[in-house]
Amino acid sequence: MKPTLQVGQTADVTVTVTEEMCPAFDGIVVHRVYSTWSMAHHMELAARKVLAPHLEEHEEGIGSHLSIDHLAPSPVGHVVRIHAEATEVTAQGVVCTLTAWDGTRLLGRGKQIQRVLPKSVLQRIIERAATTEPPSETT
Repeated sequence: MKPTLQVGQTADVTVTVTEEMCPAFDGIVVHRVYSTWSMAHHMELAARKVLAPHLEEHEEGIGSHLSIDHLAPSPVGHVVRIHAEATEVTAQGVVCTLTAWDGTRLLGRGKQIQRVLPKSVLQRIIERAATTEPPSETT
């Protein structure tokens, strides 16, 4: 990882809530508001934007932790801004604190950890996982 990544660096992702971002189960939209899984996705994107410019050519980031407190709803059509800030940087990766905002209203907060690995190591991990037998339904 390049030494340019420092504590305090930030990145934002801004989205307008759409029907596709609403919680749906078995194809049925339950609420016409921003879903927790959409918030998780956008928080991951914002944290990635903090890290990505600082990766060396031979490195890749991989998420190892995400926690979210979803505090308030945001209806379809509202604009949500996800803010990520690097709060810890080590040789192994970066920790970001995350917040989601609908204007001045706090929608959610969380934490995301990304580990940085050589691409060759990550490829071996993925290949090993692909050759591992999935657990049976009785396990």
